[in-house]
Amino acid sequence: MTDITALTTRSANRCFGGTQGFFSHESEACNGTMNFAVYTPPQAEKLDRLPVITYLSGLTCTEENFVIKAGAQRVAAELGLLLVAPDTSPRNQGIAGEDDSYDLGTGAGFYLDATQEPWSRAYRMYSYVTEELPRVIAANFPAAMDRQGILGHSMGGHGAITIHLKHPETYRSVSALAPICAPTQGPWGEKVFSAYLGDDREAWKDYDSCELVRRRPSAAEILVDQGSKDEFLEGNLMPDKLAEACADAGQELKLRMQPGYDHSYYFVQTFIEDHLRYHAAALST
Repeated sequence: MTDITALTTRSANRCFGGTQGFFSHESEACNGTMNFAVYTPPQAEKLDRLPVITYLSGLTCTEENFVIKAGAQRVAAELGLLLVAPDTSPRNQGIAGEDDSYDLGTGAGFYLDATQEPWSRAYRMYSYVTEELPRVIAANFPAAMDRQGILGHSMGGHGAITIHLKHPETYRSVSALAPICAPTQGPWGEKVFSAYLGDDREAWKDYDSCELVRRRPSAAEILVDQGSKDEFLEGNLMPDKLAEACADAGQELKLRMQPGYDHSYYFVQTFIEDHLRYHAAALST
């Protein structure tokens, strides 16, 4: 059996007193080599266990986008946070249509476990993020696995909220930047869910934040930032539907509409410090 915890270090660079590393390993869930990034803050020189924040990126991204564009390392170094950023999908699977569009296949794993062939052979990002990757992190990094938070952007915001709601004891804090809030009701979700999960729309609800929060609200407060000039706001993101679902379920939600901001990483880098401080406070004990 493949040792999924065995790492290949692709690069390691000093950054704000810590180390920004890029790694790869063999994944059973995703049927091949998966890449991910970890920022280890300077506190690791003295402490064996640090809070872990997993960041899930959006459509078309790799493990590099957040690391290079968000400017998160400075704050993580101050707060002593281990930042984990996985890739967004399996790659090079040889599946017909895998690379034909930006919103299905490569770069569009949607943080779910596909049940339909041929996608089910490898597109199991939910299991990868919640089971396999944590084993890799625990085996190789100074990680306090009992103090984990999760956040993401766009498709990754969808992933962060849904994973938190399914595993609130594991991911004790959660936040999102411009998340896809109701994928069962938007074109991105309908396209992907049809391909990955089939025609049973009831099965889709297992990966919809609005549906999940109505089933089981968590004790955590969900922080969401959303730009008012986001080009995907109305058709695909729909934060108003999340606000309605949270109100119905009694779920604490801090939804902040940010005037003038769009969907880009300029938006992400503007508010990432708030989000990391939010997680650090929640995981401080």
